[in-house]
Amino acid sequence: MVKKILSSVCIGMITLLGLLVVTFFIGRKIPIDPILSIVGDSATPEVYEKVRLSLGLHLPVYEQFLIYLKNTLQGNLGYSFLTSQPVLSDLGRVFSATIELATLSLFVGVSLGILLGVWAARSHGWWLDKFVGGISLVGYSIPVFWLGLILLLIFYSLLGWLPGPGRLSMGNQGYDCKTGFILIESLLKGDFGVFFDALHHIILPASLLSYFNLSYIAKMTRSLVLSELKKPYVLTARVKGVSPNQIVWKHIFPNLRIPLLSIIALSYGGLLEGSVLTETVFSWPGLGSYLVNSLMNVDMNAILGATLLTGVVFVGLHTLIDSIKYLIDPRAKNDNQ
Repeated sequence: MVKKILSSVCIGMITLLGLLVVTFFIGRKIPIDPILSIVGDSATPEVYEKVRLSLGLHLPVYEQFLIYLKNTLQGNLGYSFLTSQPVLSDLGRVFSATIELATLSLFVGVSLGILLGVWAARSHGWWLDKFVGGISLVGYSIPVFWLGLILLLIFYSLLGWLPGPGRLSMGNQGYDCKTGFILIESLLKGDFGVFFDALHHIILPASLLSYFNLSYIAKMTRSLVLSELKKPYVLTARVKGVSPNQIVWKHIFPNLRIPLLSIIALSYGGLLEGSVLTETVFSWPGLGSYLVNSLMNVDMNAILGATLLTGVVFVGLHTLIDSIKYLIDPRAKNDNQ
């Protein structure tokens, strides 16, 4: 089991290194000068050259990458040209906002998605099955940014039920949140005004992400349950008089733990890597918005840092799922022997 997990980690790390190499070399070859983003168009040649030398851009590209890799292994991701802050510090700040949004969206999406998927499978061919299929189809078809704008138009602009873009209202912008998790920290501190303000702001983006997450999970759950319903052990349980609910939750569901965990992990990874369009539409100060701003300003240290963080998230989630699989699935242990 340990060898299998270590093998998975090694494959993930190699993939991560390859992703970092490709991103680095593309960043160095794009026809945009990052130095001008720092010094501006009116800088003198002396200032331009000084900045170029200080950034090491006079060195061969492979040597620049080796220096970057060495610094990264020492925990130094460099400074962001855009914020003038260490990239590691920026990532800690924006990633906490993405975690808060993604976790809430995943919880709602998984809870409703699994229930809808099971109901659709049990009602195969009936109206409920078609209704869930319609939800999934719409979720796959509608562009994220369009639906986000519609939600803002209806619930913010027309009805005024929910606040607009952002994470907090103007009056709470200076709230001192050391952990970055505003909802949790404000609740624990008893700052209920800030808590409800943050809660109201997160409803629209979380609802949007939950819907698309729900569409995917409901479709996959339906497919998995339908596949299991055709197997002999289900027929045997029916012959014995086991109720449909017991068949689904006590007989079928234990066999779906591993594939469902993998689906949920992939969904969570997709949310954590930065839901770029959602965060952009709702001005959510998370990883997606940070990456977009970095790309627009050719902030290569920030781009590479966000890429690295995204890769680490996926490698970590895959390793976690592999570990859980070998712990709870006896068949995986037997295959490894």
